[in-house]
Amino acid sequence: MAKSLASRFARVLSGQSRWLVTFLFCLSASVPVYAQAVDAENAKVTLALATEPPTLNSAVATDTIASFVLAHIMEGLLVYGADGELAPGVAERWELDANGASFWLRESARWSDGKPVTAHDFVFAWQHALKPSTASQYAFIFYPIKNAEAVNSGKLPAAELGVVAVSDYELRVEFGQPCPYFLSLAAFMTFLPMREDVVEHWGGRYAADGDKLIFNGAYVLDKWVHGAHLRLRKNSHYWQADTVKISEIDMPYITADPSAQFNLFRDQQIAIAPLDTGLLNEAVERGFDIEYFHTGSLFFLEFNFREGRITGNHSFRKAVQRLIDPDLLVNKIIGLPGIKPAYSLFPVTVKGNDKSFREEYPVMRIDPDIAAARAHLQEAKIELGLSEWPPLVLLAGDSPRALQEAEYYQYLFKKGLGIELRIDQQVFKQRLEKMRRGDFDIVAAAWGPDYDDIMTFADLFASWNDNNRGRYDNPLYDRWIRLAQGSNDARTRFNAMAQIQRLVVEDVPILPTYENGALYVQNPRLKGVRRSIFGGDPLFRYAWIEE
Repeated sequence: MAKSLASRFARVLSGQSRWLVTFLFCLSASVPVYAQAVDAENAKVTLALATEPPTLNSAVATDTIASFVLAHIMEGLLVYGADGELAPGVAERWELDANGASFWLRESARWSDGKPVTAHDFVFAWQHALKPSTASQYAFIFYPIKNAEAVNSGKLPAAELGVVAVSDYELRVEFGQPCPYFLSLAAFMTFLPMREDVVEHWGGRYAADGDKLIFNGAYVLDKWVHGAHLRLRKNSHYWQADTVKISEIDMPYITADPSAQFNLFRDQQIAIAPLDTGLLNEAVERGFDIEYFHTGSLFFLEFNFREGRITGNHSFRKAVQRLIDPDLLVNKIIGLPGIKPAYSLFPVTVKGNDKSFREEYPVMRIDPDIAAARAHLQEAKIELGLSEWPPLVLLAGDSPRALQEAEYYQYLFKKGLGIELRIDQQVFKQRLEKMRRGDFDIVAAAWGPDYDDIMTFADLFASWNDNNRGRYDNPLYDRWIRLAQGSNDARTRFNAMAQIQRLVVEDVPILPTYENGALYVQNPRLKGVRRSIFGGDPLFRYAWIEE
């Protein structure tokens, strides 16, 4: 959970002792009223979004912005509670065994039009997500369910999926392979219910606008002006509506620029703002409490393995691996406390048997070496039959940090390898689309965990995973994933994960760069906001405004 880091960052920020930072806090201007950021009388919170969600169709959504909104307007069988624990949602109780799971739904769960949420809504939603015509990039996440992969490939009809509504309020799931983490899956956004009549009514336009979907969560989306404004209001039909303290979440600002968001926070217009490198000092000087949490997200460079792409050459990828130093990137280029250099596919937050996975299975480190990088590059040149290197395209996001990072890679490629790296900077939605089409040589990508199990990172680069944007296809990688998927034994699974970790270092399908940590400022009257790795972040379902 988030905690104040102001004193912890004292030496980093100024090079002086802790008492000096405390002294600066005392000299700073008094804490402002934040009257427009939080409105206690109307229980209203005002926020800014980095970008609008590309879609709110839970069957096809893939991004963190959609996850954030869906966590407020929809509810699955299970949810994440105020302390980040798995808790009852639409399901009031459940049973899990080696063969499957049963869920008993609460009869008080309602859609926003007052109709009951039933087991049939989950059966329809999961079948719909798996149909080939839906083209869900998260279809693979259902594969532990019996016949799911065959349904997704078109070999079996959707009705053969191993999920059945025993009655309106009992759902039975049959596994086709072991899945000890299925309860965590049940809290993920692709497992949310969908109303068949609403989806069929809107067809391809379903969830394209706020009036083209229906809600069963703590809030309804009652305003969506594309590219400009979203607003959530408390759902009076929500089964726990009396426990929801924030009545309105207004998001009239959409900007990916941390400076713009910080200025809005400083001017009392929004209640939360992220901090980037240049903003930390000002936040401290103004007396704002600095909050932090590890997002659990991994940032990495992903190579394109499609036919004809130079980046599919192993020697070339080894050259890039020897060129880039994650430690230097984090400490000299990004320069933001709380961000950690990454050397593994698995962040330090991933659990192992008794400790973290990384403690139990240390990653092999490859040190940067410019001479070795150039030697690998010369091998690649011979293997590819090139007389000279053509320019390569790096696809990147449109935030200031993304551009800063991309320009650093551009400099390294030119100076270290003599390769021109052209930056293709795109807004969020367009970048996702270009990643999906494979319109890049290298992409600066990121992945946050979807559920609380190591598999959420491991199967990302399996050949059947549509989120494998570079289309990496390695039978050995797939074999280790299948081995882990086929076992309930923790040691067998983690030993397979150790082989995956080793293979990523040796074969370089991606190059891990850093593990993200979020530094931010928050209105001091806004309490109970849950910052968490799982279940939509930040979450206001349990928040309130202090008088």
